[in-house]
Order: sequence, then structure tokens, then C-alpha cells
Amino acid sequence: MMVDEPMTPYAMYWVLFIVIAIVSHSVQLNLDRKFKKYSQIPTRDGLSGHDVATRMLADHGLTDVRVTCVEGRLSDHYNPETNTVNLSKDVYYGRTMMAAAVAAHECGHAVQHAKNYAPVQLRSALVPVVQFSSQIVTFVLLAGILVVQTFPALMIAGIALFAMTTLFSFVTLPVEVDASSRALAWLKHTSNNDSNTMTAAQDALKAAAYTYVVAAVSSLGTLVYYIMIFLSRRR
Repeated sequence: MMVDEPMTPYAMYWVLFIVIAIVSHSVQLNLDRKFKKYSQIPTRDGLSGHDVATRMLADHGLTDVRVTCVEGRLSDHYNPETNTVNLSKDVYYGRTMMAAAVAAHECGHAVQHAKNYAPVQLRSALVPVVQFSSQIVTFVLLAGILVVQTFPALMIAGIALFAMTTLFSFVTLPVEVDASSRALAWLKHTSNNDSNTMTAAQDALKAAAYTYVVAAVSSLGTLVYYIMIFLSRRR
């Protein structure tokens, strides 16, 4: 009677990689579809993304935060170093619920920093560690795999460095969800939007949040893969 051989770490990784790649592609297609759909729904008060961002910042007393227009699609972000909310052209000039939702979301990050939101503080503290780790982690892991039998500490160091990246991905999740919650709360109570437009904003931000979930799960899967390689080669 033949006994099925257990999957090797490499085989398990490729199965996981393919599954995550399919899910990630599906999530991105869904996001693109939502963006296109809700970019056709105008804001009821005719505000542009710039207008929304300016008003939301003012309502939270953040008069020192500037709203700027930047190149690129989906390049919207808040930069705490320059204290700027940077919006892509489609969002900056757009007068749609998609533009309003994205602009308000980025302002949500500015509000988080102003209020010293704990997960934001943790993510900010991890930034220099992750930046350093990303520069060397690939080389450390590859070298660690080659000498794992004679010098296992090197691969352990590589795994620890990659774990920082995984931690950063998971810390990012509550930061993004909270920014969306702040955005939706402001849009609901201070703008002239009905239930349909608010549903559009909520659905759009939810679709964007899924991309961060996939990124975190992908990072965790890769971390587990490296741990399995280490354990299998140390036997």
C-alpha cells in the first residue's frame, strides 16, 4: 500500500503563492471595477476631492496640513513628514463619490497623526526598521538557506527581519480601517450625501481595504514558508 508523501515546503509555498496571486488579482480587479463605477456617481453638493479634503481638515482643526496634487493613478497618500495630503489628479479635481471617499480617507490619516492614534504611532516606529530590513532581508535569507546547516543563526536573523515586514503589514490594517471609518463618519454628518452616495463611498473604501488584507496574508504566508524551510533543513 502506497503512502502519500507530505508536501515539501517548496511545494506548499508554490500552492500558497498561486492561491494568493489569484486572490490578489481578483481583489485588484474588484477595486478597479469599484473605482470605475463610483467615479460615475457625482457628489450631491458638487465638491471636488480637494474641496472635501480642505473642509474635513478644517473641521478637525488641522489648518497646518496642506492639500496637494500629485502625478500617478492611485498615488493618493498622507505624508506626515511634510504634513501634506497628496491627491492624484483624478481625486484632486474629481467631483465624484470616489474622489470624495479617497480624499476623506487620506485626511483620516492626518487626523490619526494629530490625535496620536496608537496603531499609527506603532507603524511610524516600525518604518525605519522595515526600511532597513527591506534593503538586506533577501540577501540574508538566501545566504541563510545556503549555510543553514553550519550557521543557522544567519537564517534566523533573516526570518526575524522578514517578520518585521509582516508585523508592519498587520499593523497597517487597523490604521487603514480606522482612516476609512473617520472618513465615512465625516462624510455622513457634514456633507449633503444621501444613503446611496454613502453606500458608494463605503463600498469603495471597503474594496481598497481588501488589498491591505491580501498583502498582510501574503507576507504571513511567505514568513511561514521561510520558517518551514529552516525547520526542514535543521532536521
